[in-house]
Amino acid sequence: MGDPYPPLQTEKDDPLRIDPLELQRVAQLPGSRPTVPERREIELRMQAEALQAVGRLHLESRGELLPGLCLYDESWHQGVVGLVAARVKDRVHRPVIALARAEDGTLRGSARSVPGVHIRDVLEAIATRHPGLIERFGGHAMAAGLTLQSDLLDRFASAFTEEVSGWLDPAAQGIVETDGELTPEEMTLSTALVLRESGPWGSAFPEPAFDGEFVLLESRIVGECHLKMRVRPSVSGEVFDAIAFRYADGDAPRRALPQGRARLAYRLDVNEYLGTRRLQLVVEHLETS
Repeated sequence: MGDPYPPLQTEKDDPLRIDPLELQRVAQLPGSRPTVPERREIELRMQAEALQAVGRLHLESRGELLPGLCLYDESWHQGVVGLVAARVKDRVHRPVIALARAEDGTLRGSARSVPGVHIRDVLEAIATRHPGLIERFGGHAMAAGLTLQSDLLDRFASAFTEEVSGWLDPAAQGIVETDGELTPEEMTLSTALVLRESGPWGSAFPEPAFDGEFVLLESRIVGECHLKMRVRPSVSGEVFDAIAFRYADGDAPRRALPQGRARLAYRLDVNEYLGTRRLQLVVEHLETS
């Protein structure tokens, strides 16, 4: 019987995109057709396990995580390692590689990076300095895929940490960078439309992000893990819709937040529904007091 979880050749595809049909093929359970919740459950389980591994690394390193994290579990499925790497990267603010075993016994992984670390160049430097360590790789600045032999995982993880450390500014790790605060006059649908039409944005030209103090008026969990909010800037009386995607992913508690003050880092977005356009804040980082 063939492997029910055949691998994705991520190094040949766009590492940021997972074809839904491919994901279904990889997540196919023997004798049954997988549902969206089943695929979601696989992702959430892998993400929770990855975050537990990060927690263990945090304890072993006495509170200081390595510059780059290389995560692997024998039970993981290769079709969702890219999603897991992206989620963990968002939590720890440093490059992350998540790997799974392929049908041929090799390890195939997806890497996700942070601004300032060109992940494909990192892999290329490792391949140059350690010939034969990586079997093949490909990608771009913020995402990449790679293949290596399983018995070389520890050597690769050490080389990855060493190479990433030369890219990262230790003083900047965990810092959320924004373009500053917006005045009440600038926080409008017109501004959001101008920004949307000024794209496309990418790793070299990131979409503008802003920050500010807000009053959190109400919140609720929608779509299993997204936090929908109504917020008001502390300097004005206008109320805005806001959403923090994947807020309750992994081991995060799935509950709404109490009313009170909050500091947000966010992007301006245009929410279109039934022909009506409204300004929406897409929250990238949230701190409550």
